[in-house]
Amino acid sequence: MTFTLESNQPLTALVWRMVLRGDTAAITRPGQFVQVQLPGFYLRRPISVCDWDAERLTLVYKVVGQGTDAMTTYAPGMTLDLLTGLGNGFDTAACGDRPLLVGGGVGLPPMIGLCRTLLAEGKHPTVLAGFGSAQEVFLRDAVEALGAPFVLTTLDGSAGIRGLVTDALPGLTFDSLCACGPLPMLKALDQATACPGQFSFEERMGCGFGACMGCTVKVKGGYKRICKDGPVLVKEEILW
Repeated sequence: MTFTLESNQPLTALVWRMVLRGDTAAITRPGQFVQVQLPGFYLRRPISVCDWDAERLTLVYKVVGQGTDAMTTYAPGMTLDLLTGLGNGFDTAACGDRPLLVGGGVGLPPMIGLCRTLLAEGKHPTVLAGFGSAQEVFLRDAVEALGAPFVLTTLDGSAGIRGLVTDALPGLTFDSLCACGPLPMLKALDQATACPGQFSFEERMGCGFGACMGCTVKVKGGYKRICKDGPVLVKEEILW
């Protein structure tokens, strides 16, 4: 699909929010991702969907290399080629009445669309976000605009609760868990609570739709492709 860039603005020193206009009909679940073709680069870049409506798609990305650095120079009016509706997102039917949505750093963006969807279904999600410091915090306003509780942790204690996201768990009430973030965070969450959950994983991807098998990981009972069978895996099937 061809999308037109409407805005591309920094949220922090390294994190940017891009809003694109185009056909979003293929996006049916929070937690899915898109593959963006960047002019001058061979491989597409996989970026999780932050949120979407009938006409717009919001992506939040972190500058980690030449490709994402080039994205910061893209101006409104530019057109981009995207593969949309990729991946197996979060199953909201499997979430309880009070799900806890955990985002670590750039794992927070897909929690926005998930939170909006759960609220529309009459559930009562809480969003727990973990960052290194107050200067790295982003999307708090997006969560609060939805009307969901927002709990913040920072490693240096400059904002919110000092420590890791697991340090905030004892003060929270929840019956299911959805999370996206660094692998050590996901593993710590798995060990910290016995409640059912769904975790979104990252792997290096080539095609993004299951053909190249480059993002295959071993799970209980066999193997799964993160791009096609994931990126969301059920907590109980994960091999750490």
